[in-house]
Amino acid sequence: MTVYLLAGGGTAGHVNPLLAVAGRLRERDPEALVLVLGTAEGLESRLVPARGYELLTIAKVPFPRRPNRAALAFPALFRRSIDDVRAIIAERGVDVVVGFGGYVSTPAYLAARREGVPVAIHEANARPGLANRLGARSAAAVGVAFAGTPLPRAQVVGMPLRPEIESLDRAALRAEAAAFFGLDPDRPILLATGGSLGARRINRTVVDSARAVTDAGWQVLHITGAASEVDDPAMAGYRMVEYADRMDLALALADFAVSRAGAATVSELAALGIPAVYVPYPVGNGEQRFNAAEVVAAGGGILVDDAAFVPEWVTAELAPLLGDRARVTAMAEAAASVGRRDGTDRMVALVDTALGGGAGESARGA
Repeated sequence: MTVYLLAGGGTAGHVNPLLAVAGRLRERDPEALVLVLGTAEGLESRLVPARGYELLTIAKVPFPRRPNRAALAFPALFRRSIDDVRAIIAERGVDVVVGFGGYVSTPAYLAARREGVPVAIHEANARPGLANRLGARSAAAVGVAFAGTPLPRAQVVGMPLRPEIESLDRAALRAEAAAFFGLDPDRPILLATGGSLGARRINRTVVDSARAVTDAGWQVLHITGAASEVDDPAMAGYRMVEYADRMDLALALADFAVSRAGAATVSELAALGIPAVYVPYPVGNGEQRFNAAEVVAAGGGILVDDAAFVPEWVTAELAPLLGDRARVTAMAEAAASVGRRDGTDRMVALVDTALGGGAGESARGA
């Protein structure tokens, strides 16, 4: 029996690909033991047990950014986290550690190295985080979602997608999806979303330029997020919802999208052949701009700075584009040309590589 320890958490960007890989490992070998390492505070504390996996938690020990009291306490706390993971590896007979970044991944990588256990890493962002930059130096296998991600020996595997997205048949679901959201399946639909918490600039601009989009013959499905500050314009052909618990249906409807450029969002839209205007989150280390670079270079997306995404831009640029169905079709084909639906299988193959192929051989022989 192969024992896998999957390390990652904190945000959906770490947890969702982890769960996709966990599901595929368990699906192909029901006898395998899949354990998840996370923290008690992260999103994984809810999602991992809900999927039926055992969650093992360690303390959240962020790397200090400045010299203060927390920085003085960091070395001892970090060593304790490494020791905690070493104990898990030894007691549970872990064969391989698979890391997805986040607070728990660095102690997991160091513990694995000290216990002589191979490590496979998946990096979702085009600009890698600190944990994976450190772990990749000694990892047996490194998979990345985007070409050009600067990690040693990186192989492009794509993003491990949620099963409902990986297998989504958009055409077959379009009528059901249109009925679910109260839209016309025979008219094109622009999906606008800023993520679960929303995006102030996207929300405000989409509402204020709604008429330009509908005048171009399109409908709008606007998912505002929980922290929205906009009101529903109550227009024909415009559907506003705070949250979509059936995001697969929203994506089945989308003929074009406006969104942030998070790694998962870019990967899902490209995998499904949905062209988009990407409005990168303007705060942070700028990784969202890099996430969208490949699909934009291919012609499947347009990058617009947050400050430039205003109603005047929509009226002058986006509305005419939406009115050019040949261009929309060409952009969809370009997005699909760089999209990858098999990221989960490719990442699992890298895990097998880290193990030396034994897990793959036993699974095929089962």
